[in-house]
Amino acid sequence: MKKTSSRLADGRELIYYDLRDDVVRAAVDRRPLEPTVTTSEIRPDALLGDAVAIASHRQGRTYHPPADECPLCPSQGERLSEIPDSSYDVVVFENRFPSLAGDSGRCEVVCFTSDHDAAFADLSDEQARLVLDAWTDRTAELSHLPSVEQVFCFENRGAEIGVTLQHPHGQIYAYPFTTPRTALMLRQVAAHKEATGGENLFDAVLERELAGERVVLQGEHWVAFVPYAAHWPYEVHLYPRRRVPDLLGLDEAARTEFPQVYLELLRRFDRIFDGREGGEGTEGEPPTPYIAAWHQAPFGQLEQFDGVNRDDFALHLELFTIRRTSGKLKFLAGSESGMNVFINDVPPERAAERLREVASS
Repeated sequence: MKKTSSRLADGRELIYYDLRDDVVRAAVDRRPLEPTVTTSEIRPDALLGDAVAIASHRQGRTYHPPADECPLCPSQGERLSEIPDSSYDVVVFENRFPSLAGDSGRCEVVCFTSDHDAAFADLSDEQARLVLDAWTDRTAELSHLPSVEQVFCFENRGAEIGVTLQHPHGQIYAYPFTTPRTALMLRQVAAHKEATGGENLFDAVLERELAGERVVLQGEHWVAFVPYAAHWPYEVHLYPRRRVPDLLGLDEAARTEFPQVYLELLRRFDRIFDGREGGEGTEGEPPTPYIAAWHQAPFGQLEQFDGVNRDDFALHLELFTIRRTSGKLKFLAGSESGMNVFINDVPPERAAERLREVASS
């Protein structure tokens, strides 16, 4: 992997990640951009103990542009985009409309490929490995910023999820605090560790799932399963067999196998509702919308979680869709949105069975 860092016309950082070492990235951003102005503010909620990012400047962000005006495609001639060069493998740059900025953290965009019509599932093993390396590098770099306590790499895919740019891309949020979801996990880890005399909760969960009926696929270094208490209609958790706290902890063997397992998982997601695979959908069903979310240990101090350190956390990816059946979405209505109590219409065992049925060819 070759890494080349540069600056856009408004001062934002842009980084090329290339498969070849002989690639030269010298293109200049020729757009007449004014410096970015953000109004991001973190406000703590006194009742819930969490926080909300207030970012009114995001109202003006780019919204469903036509394909020939996509800001994530490479620049071509006089059609100038966020990427000055005429081609790229993987690119990461600071978001022009960030939810978090300055002392409130940082937001970055990760473009997986220059092919506008592709999806992550269309990448080769080599390309997917490059994305993994980019995620890892950005996690390392962002962890050194004084305002950053936790790094979150994720992909939103599909209009149903709320994606406003159709080009295959993801994002990285660098939070100035430990997120509420991670804090819940760490409290559970601490309680389990105390109750069992030191057993790790993540290890116990993985061992239980390996012995059960919800495993979707597994390799020598990775395991994918539908969790016992899945919140979403189709939800899969992907764990490395060897517990590590973050992407930086993965060894070379796990990095090499990751593309094979993850790409297979994404391709199965795209076949869940495909009528050709015996599902209730019809041929030509739109691609499955999903969220893919990496959970990594915070880089800050964990004193508030009694007896827990970073090494007690387990890196894992959670992949889920809001589509519950063909043509129907799972909405977060009263119980979910009002009380955070999820109701799942698809039994996790059936979801796992379906994902095993649609093994991609």
